[in-house]
Amino acid sequence: MPRPLWSGAISFGLVTIPVKLMSATEDRSVRFHQVHTEDLGRVRVRKYCETEDREVSGAEIGKGYEVSKDTLVAVTDEELEQMPLPTAKAIEIVAFVPAASIDPVRLSGDSYFLQYDGQVAAKPYALIARALARNTKVAIAKLAWHGRERLVLLRVRDGALIAHVLKWDDEVRDTSELAPKETKVTDSEIDEALQLIDSMTTDDISGYQDEYRKALEAVLEAKAEGRQPPKPSTEAEEPGGKVVDLMAALQESVRKAQAARGEDAGGDAEVREMPKTPAARKPAKKTPDKKTAKKTATAKKPARRQRGA
Repeated sequence: MPRPLWSGAISFGLVTIPVKLMSATEDRSVRFHQVHTEDLGRVRVRKYCETEDREVSGAEIGKGYEVSKDTLVAVTDEELEQMPLPTAKAIEIVAFVPAASIDPVRLSGDSYFLQYDGQVAAKPYALIARALARNTKVAIAKLAWHGRERLVLLRVRDGALIAHVLKWDDEVRDTSELAPKETKVTDSEIDEALQLIDSMTTDDISGYQDEYRKALEAVLEAKAEGRQPPKPSTEAEEPGGKVVDLMAALQESVRKAQAARGEDAGGDAEVREMPKTPAARKPAKKTPDKKTAKKTATAKKPARRQRGA
């Protein structure tokens, strides 16, 4: 398990549960160094003091707040830790809300495990974990950490408490100007979209992998061994601006999704013929040569004499 990042207690009414906060995820991204392209020498960022015009060490660096232009106020870590906040050393539960009421856009992506700290915390920890597991509610709490107070969501996973950091309400931007205005969508198209959603529904997403990282690792491995990197696949089609029949596209998507799951598409996924786009034109008819045209004209003359009789 990773080392604890913070230690304190969960404050739940009059109940106090000592806990340790540990990262619930790990960053598996491939990281690069900055190098000089001519000789691959490392390029480093060095920290200089403007006043003394010299490089300073990490031990000499502190925090400063700009009150006004050319005026800074020094703030120490000890002063930040000793601020009179009830959440300074506690995860204070302030409310319980239905899990479905939390807008996913408020999830910041930072998740942490909460481990009970000591045997005295085992029973109250298990109590709140089992109580949350028996209903559809999650706990909303406040926590002061890393120089700011954070809003967190507490939920249960396999008997353990997990904290997800939330964005404050004023940190979420307004979306009123993003949705299309007065766009007509038929009930049939919505029904087809619902069928596509049903055909792509799954209870397990553990099989999805980071394909970009795998491809990048293959490139780096080839470069390290002096080989040419793998060539990109030519099977994928470039996205284009084709105008397609939305209903036909939905039906075709349903058919492919059902086929991928080994299901019989049946009659519901029948695909209609795509309408031709304005750019698509019928090929021009070939102009008959003079001999063929003369023969055709000669063949038609008797018919005209019969009609004149």
